[in-house]
Amino acid sequence: MSAAIYEIPLKTIAGEETSLAAYAGKVLLVVNVASKCGLTGQYEGLEKIYEKYADQGLVVTGFPANDFKAQEPGTEDEIQAFCTANFGVKFPMFSKITVVGPEKNPLYAALIAAQPTATSVFEVTWAEKLKGYGITPNDAPEIGWNFEKFLVNRHGEVVRRFAPDTPPEAPELIAAIEAELAKP
Repeated sequence: MSAAIYEIPLKTIAGEETSLAAYAGKVLLVVNVASKCGLTGQYEGLEKIYEKYADQGLVVTGFPANDFKAQEPGTEDEIQAFCTANFGVKFPMFSKITVVGPEKNPLYAALIAAQPTATSVFEVTWAEKLKGYGITPNDAPEIGWNFEKFLVNRHGEVVRRFAPDTPPEAPELIAAIEAELAKP
């Protein structure tokens, strides 16, 4: 796949046509996000790692999705205002997309095809946690929930995928980011 993800048409949260080609040569952390999720606090950590590593070439990209229990009901303007007011988000945000099922955005189809399995940094997997809440998890390789994270290297290759409950400050995620940033 490599650079093919750069060619997929996208829209910024402001509605402008774009693609990930604007970030070619950067390390990307692609995250499906939601404003009304138990994991929404991860916005703060995502912004912190963006600020810490941006000068080294990391770009965190947020893709709002309303696919899990309607946890992203807002409009693009409402989402942007929420993220800015509550978490000071400055990393690039994109328009709301679908990340699961037959209407899945082509970017997410490509990300999942490249990394069909998410790494869990906890002994109890995210799927098992969902079952404990009485929620039937999606079957792999589908996205498990909001805040699943894909790490893309400087050449557009998806190199890692982390489960939704992986906090942005998790040592495993930070090590993976730093390893990619160290590569040309």
